[in-house]
Amino acid sequence: MQKNLKQIATFLQVVDSGSFTKAADILGLSRSMVSIDIKQLESQLNVSLLTRNTRNIALTEAGKHFYDDFKRIQLNIEEAFERSQNLGSSVTGLLRFSSTNEFGQRYILPLLPEFCRLYPKLRLQYSFNSSLDDLVTEKLDLAIRLGNLKSSSLKTRKIGEYSIYIVASPQFIKRYPINHIADLAQVPWITHSLLNWQDTQYVLQDQQGEKQTLPIIKSQYESNSAAVIHQMTIASLGLAICPSWLVDEDIQSGRLLRILPEYNLPTQNIQLLYPSTIALAAKTRAFIDYLVERFTL
Repeated sequence: MQKNLKQIATFLQVVDSGSFTKAADILGLSRSMVSIDIKQLESQLNVSLLTRNTRNIALTEAGKHFYDDFKRIQLNIEEAFERSQNLGSSVTGLLRFSSTNEFGQRYILPLLPEFCRLYPKLRLQYSFNSSLDDLVTEKLDLAIRLGNLKSSSLKTRKIGEYSIYIVASPQFIKRYPINHIADLAQVPWITHSLLNWQDTQYVLQDQQGEKQTLPIIKSQYESNSAAVIHQMTIASLGLAICPSWLVDEDIQSGRLLRILPEYNLPTQNIQLLYPSTIALAAKTRAFIDYLVERFTL
């Protein structure tokens, strides 16, 4: 029975991680041992749970049913442990959370010393990540995410909002004058690889409330880092859409210009995301309450 539970746990982690290698790293096993666990589990069940190729894995129909059944059991077990550990609302254990690098260093890190003093028995594991999948694959308790996110099975709590601007350097604008919205389609852009730049959230709105669609743009440069995009924009490589909190000082100093300032882009949310569970762990609740109370932009 114990061996079966180990194999099931390995299978669940492989599916959550999306690869044998990542699952092996998280479980502290060799990749070959992970593969053996899966093969033995399939042999006992006499069905194939996964289809594999050189790039990825996928669940078979039997594998999907098996995963759904045992993932639900795994979550129930974890919740039972959390409830037992947190009797009396004791905030202890390991709190795993993440945010984007640039935002986290500026706004989240300064809040942590006081939080740690309030809860000295709590251990923290803070990672920088922009993905939403990491709550499942890395078993995070909470993620701090920016932007107007699509609906998901995760619970959310808004803690703030910020404006976004189209910006460029003065040198870039000398080479590529922009006077009308249509001009935006004629110049190189620096875009964020994790965002859809033709999404409806980038509709422009003037002071009278009239909306204009952002034209199809030329994404010549791309990065998954807001800090990199910021520096590339200062280096006059292209136009970019950047959060106000990242570029306000540059606009005030003249290093960057706000392009078409008579138009506004939709305000973006700052949200806490956490798993939808029956009983939220006391450590996660304490951190959420702390951020809601102390966070300011």
